[in-house]
Amino acid sequence: MSYFESRLRADFENFNEILSRLEFCEKLGIKNVILEPNNAIISIPLDLKNKIKTELKMNTFYRINLRIDNLDLFKRKMKQVKDFPDIISIESLNKEVQLKAAKDSRVDIVSFSNPEIIKTLTRGVISLTRQNNSFLEFSLAPIMITNKASQSKNFRNLYKFVQSALKFKVNCIISGNFNDIYDFRHPRALISICHSLLGISLDRAKKIFRTNPILLLERVQKRQNNNLEPEVKLIKGGDIL
Repeated sequence: MSYFESRLRADFENFNEILSRLEFCEKLGIKNVILEPNNAIISIPLDLKNKIKTELKMNTFYRINLRIDNLDLFKRKMKQVKDFPDIISIESLNKEVQLKAAKDSRVDIVSFSNPEIIKTLTRGVISLTRQNNSFLEFSLAPIMITNKASQSKNFRNLYKFVQSALKFKVNCIISGNFNDIYDFRHPRALISICHSLLGISLDRAKKIFRTNPILLLERVQKRQNNNLEPEVKLIKGGDIL
């Protein structure tokens, strides 16, 4: 399987917006996209997934991102997504929530894509994420902005924390995570940025954009299988035997 854009946000109440974003990705030659609703929903309808699948010849996968800054709210939300069939990401300024998410087996990604949140990343979160075999997420969007002062600050933080995560060999996902479709880039271009600006070796950068998303999806599949009753298993396409 080829490279992934691991975080493509869209309004899931506007099918035309989803379609236009995916069509633009197709034109760029992007084969694999992980879609995320930018509106506050915690359930992605199966009929919407099927509609997207029939419209486009690309591999589309799904995730939700929960922005939570309160520990009690985190606990309540995790009960709501107990049997969620797709990727679950947590994004928080609260270090207690980050630590709780990093050791919760239901959480696949602890996201540090936001330029304010990335500054709160601690070695404890990195260690727990590694132990739990989950993923840390970073984004290149903050270093693509036009404000030079903010761009420079965001770059320094991104470089520092990406290098720290890689030093401890934690699973990493790096996404474009762009809002404007005209900022979209093929993952090969993002790999070059990671190599030339963030000091990541080409082999490791390729793994981040190709191998790690597959491992992430396999983690989700394994969680689904564990939630099934004995003698019940999933087959390709989501059917149950």
